[in-house]
Amino acid sequence: MPEDSPDMGTDFTEVARPSDSRSESGDLADRFGLWLTGIVGADARPEVGETSVPTAAGMSSDTVMVDAAWTSDGTRNNHRLVLRMAPGEDAMPVFPSYDLALQAAVMRAVRERTAVPVPRVYRYESSVEPLGREFLVMERVDGDIPPDVMPYNFGSWVSEASPEQRLRLQESSVEVLAQLHAMADPEEVLCAAAGPAEVAAPVVPADAGGALREHLQGQRRYYEWASDGGPRSPLIERAFDVLESTSPAVAGPPVLCWGDSRIGNIVFRDFRPAGVLDWEMAALGPREMDLGWTIFLHRFFEDLAAQAGLPGLPEMLRRSDVVAQYERSTGHTVRDLEWFVTYAALRQAVIMYRIQRRTIAFGQAEQPGDPDSMIMHRKGLEEMLDGVYWPALAEAGL
Repeated sequence: MPEDSPDMGTDFTEVARPSDSRSESGDLADRFGLWLTGIVGADARPEVGETSVPTAAGMSSDTVMVDAAWTSDGTRNNHRLVLRMAPGEDAMPVFPSYDLALQAAVMRAVRERTAVPVPRVYRYESSVEPLGREFLVMERVDGDIPPDVMPYNFGSWVSEASPEQRLRLQESSVEVLAQLHAMADPEEVLCAAAGPAEVAAPVVPADAGGALREHLQGQRRYYEWASDGGPRSPLIERAFDVLESTSPAVAGPPVLCWGDSRIGNIVFRDFRPAGVLDWEMAALGPREMDLGWTIFLHRFFEDLAAQAGLPGLPEMLRRSDVVAQYERSTGHTVRDLEWFVTYAALRQAVIMYRIQRRTIAFGQAEQPGDPDSMIMHRKGLEEMLDGVYWPALAEAGL
């Protein structure tokens, strides 16, 4: 193990993804109540009750559960809401921008045009005046979410389920991708979210190959932003060089990719999706971008389980099973999947690198001598780039 590799006592999931900034709930409730009064009217007698921050919230923004009530058409109704706010600049954001307008447009389009169960978006508020930041309000979906802390494969309702239940969870999760990727004219979503007519419409790639090139260039820009003013990561830069030089020739039209396509972003009921969450990474691209992310994020947790000497869930979300089901559901032949899984590992590496820089900036950790040790899955990414990661799993019967 490298000298600067993380201590095995570390809570891996806390450094594996962004940590929330927290709003003062009392002040937030009062300010949200004033805003709500302006929306539904004082005659509706709106009231804001309990507010809470879920432990399983998305970590790149503030997510707050809000209980509210108001009168409509003479009937008093209770509403269980989710409030998502863009991160404040003083929180040293994980991403350079957080486009809530695009998220709202994507969620509405997916809900209206596919069978993917996306929570209803009630309103997007672009003004920062009510709460100090832009925000969106959506319905709350009840159910079970595979936890990140501790990871679902370490000991959770997922790992304690029966093999048949886990298979149902896996197959229904892959079906979400099949349903999403079937959406016609996904580029319309981006154009609809561009805003007023005077705002230039986004450039829409002509095909999936162009979308992939644009996405890869965007990740390069993200890394440059994330590393600005700090040490650079030789491993991340090597991964970019390798992946850019071996980028596959992708044919066909692009699809709308969820982006953060992992089971930890799904609310399940009876081991089937009831709500698909966290659309901030949505983009046009090849189908394999979502498949690669789904497979890699499970492998990420599996590798942590192996490091900790825990059994994990190696039979779950295996490449061959995910590919076979996706191809059955869509008729699409999955290609170049190892490249896309490695690309997912690179993307996660940049996110983790930024998170660690923020942790260091807040005085919660010291700058390591080796910048690559800021990447939790360093060993796995190195092995993928060296071409030995998947052969080793095959030899181990995984």
